[in-house]
Amino acid sequence: MKTHYHMTIAGCERDLPICPLNDKLCIAGFVIFGDCELTVACAGELLKKAPEFDYIITAESKGIPLAYEMARQIGAKKWLLARKGAKLYMKDLFSVEVRSITTDHVQKLYLDGEDARLMQGKRILIVDDVISTGESLRALEELVAKAGGEICGRMAILAEGDAQAREDLIYLEKLPLFDSEGNPLV
Repeated sequence: MKTHYHMTIAGCERDLPICPLNDKLCIAGFVIFGDCELTVACAGELLKKAPEFDYIITAESKGIPLAYEMARQIGAKKWLLARKGAKLYMKDLFSVEVRSITTDHVQKLYLDGEDARLMQGKRILIVDDVISTGESLRALEELVAKAGGEICGRMAILAEGDAQAREDLIYLEKLPLFDSEGNPLV
């Protein structure tokens, strides 16, 4: 069985570990946590393709470094985060359910009411590291809609599986799914 998938992303070469989802299907694990070079490069490349926006939003947790770096590179004073758990400091919460391909149970995403008020009538750019089934994206879209924001774009570093065919998604590279032996599925 192949254990890694080699690819170039925003000019950075990486070997992604191949991880089984079940007996027949594997995915390549893509994690930008701790990879400053890759995060900076991907943020810069996505910003070159981004539509005009007022705020960036992402879901906890793997999109955090990307959203932060994109905001930092343009000098934004604020970006928004949908949390996986309600925090004591969060008031007037908005929430939606989400089921991700990399999580074995239904989760909720929470948005602070103050952040929701900032989105009213504003152009919101949704960003994430990888979009596969689109469930996390759907949950973020629902939160933005509840808050009265206008989604101006959907961006990811990688599009995996069916997400590659989405015409509403801007991404840097395609990430294949893999069979049980670690061979890319076409």
